[in-house]
Amino acid sequence: MVVTEIDDAHADLVIAELGRRGVPVARFDPSDFPDRLSMSAYIGDQDDARGLLGWLTTPSRVVALNTVRSLYYRRPTTFSFAQLEPQAARFAAAQARFGLGGVLASLPGCRYVNHPNAIGDAEYKPVQLAAAVEVGFDVPPTLITSDPADAREFVARQPTIYKPLYVGEYETDDGQAASIWVREVIADELDDSVGSTMHLFQGCVDKRADLRATVIGDEAFCVRIETADPMQIDWRYDYGQLSYTVVRPAPDLIAAMRAYLKRFGLAFGCFDFALTKEGEPVFLECNPNGQWAWLEDETGEPMVAAMADLLQGDVR
Repeated sequence: MVVTEIDDAHADLVIAELGRRGVPVARFDPSDFPDRLSMSAYIGDQDDARGLLGWLTTPSRVVALNTVRSLYYRRPTTFSFAQLEPQAARFAAAQARFGLGGVLASLPGCRYVNHPNAIGDAEYKPVQLAAAVEVGFDVPPTLITSDPADAREFVARQPTIYKPLYVGEYETDDGQAASIWVREVIADELDDSVGSTMHLFQGCVDKRADLRATVIGDEAFCVRIETADPMQIDWRYDYGQLSYTVVRPAPDLIAAMRAYLKRFGLAFGCFDFALTKEGEPVFLECNPNGQWAWLEDETGEPMVAAMADLLQGDVR
């Protein structure tokens, strides 16, 4: 079962690979509910069977809930009840989330990649950084604050970058989609508006390159990313100037990544590290639902096949 939005190239690739293997797949988006998606789930004793039983129906599939081998939770969009007045729409969306969503989070014998609750837990950057320290990663000095004085003192102490604690939807004044990039800040830039919400400031790593390590089940794919502009802190700013080199991670790095994923109950994660001039990785973050397919295009690493292996594997 694949839960994602309609335009998802990652899901398309994985579903195509599973199709080549003859693995049946049901794909849907929560926004399909209730017009193109329905569900009935029974819990308890039912005809000499126990536990959660029932059916999920899409326009092309009828799925017995107790037969779902794995669930790939990718990039779903939210429930939509635009035809209802606002209060009724909020009520209906909440019932759908805790009903349909609750059933999908409770499928018996199912492997989740990843479980939506685990994704939610692992998206908090303060939790990520604390877990990274616990498993032995090097982590840059970090301040999470709403206090302007503390922020200015921290930034004055060392070269510092700012990054958002969570990347949600953001638009310019004319309605264009925009991104908030990681960038260096100085103390003179910080005014009392820092007190309006929480912020993340982090010591700037004197890096020579970046390392994107994607763990998919038992496989770890590590790619060194270098940018043609040495002053560009956030490599995502311009993919056209990037170069990629496949590297084989040290055993202790693999062990730490596995310990980190186990800490959150994750089967998959995209780790970002800064590489120092000595080649040592410094933990920046781990996206429990990150992008990865473009790295197969750039390097030839068999990441789609690894994801299909993880989803296809017999977990019963």
